[in-house]
Amino acid sequence: MSAAEPSLGRRLAAEALGTALLLTAVVGSGIMGERLAGGNAAIALLANSLATGAVLGVLILVFAPISGAHLNPVVTLAEASRRALPWREVGGYLAVQLAGAFAGVALANAMFEAPLFAASTHAHSGGAQQLAEVVATFGLLATIHGCARSRPGALPFAVGAYIAGAYWFTASTSFANPAVTLARAATDTFSGIRPADVPAFVLAQGIGAAAATLLFRWLVPEEGCATPHAPGGADGARGEGAWRR
Repeated sequence: MSAAEPSLGRRLAAEALGTALLLTAVVGSGIMGERLAGGNAAIALLANSLATGAVLGVLILVFAPISGAHLNPVVTLAEASRRALPWREVGGYLAVQLAGAFAGVALANAMFEAPLFAASTHAHSGGAQQLAEVVATFGLLATIHGCARSRPGALPFAVGAYIAGAYWFTASTSFANPAVTLARAATDTFSGIRPADVPAFVLAQGIGAAAATLLFRWLVPEEGCATPHAPGGADGARGEGAWRR
């Protein structure tokens, strides 16, 4: 390992902290938006989407130089599949992303005097919702792969903008992240999802991520472009800028 590259411990810490802050933003802005919207769900969703997109872009800028700012298990798996991240490190990335996600939910709930963890009762079921998650995750990974190959410096802004937009054009409000999905099942607030609906969402996210990764492997072969060492998630590149939600 080169002297300039952060140690695995530091990279895992960055992934944990970044994912925790992401979930704090997602859940906290959902609670605040709902409380201030006076029953207007559109206003609450607008507040939730703008806050999430903005914070996500900032988190990628902050943590991409350390860990790649994946903040998302499907991003980590996509990076490992293209050998930008050693497979031996994948388990650690996934574990800290999941732990950080639940920590972020607990922190957001605590700030608004809600139970630290409570099973969500918000239904997100049905084929249309699952299709929406395929589309949302496909679009996220397409944004990451496309920008990482051509405009890595724009990636944090592109990912934040995509996620903010995808809240509105997908029926599921674009979870697009298995760690986020699992953790949001533990908050019975505006951003929650019923635990029973989580497995289908995670499967849909995996399908969307795999489809985008395979498509861009064909569209832009690795040997034909300058590719950053590792993306940031939701993402960009370690040391250059990265990845979502």
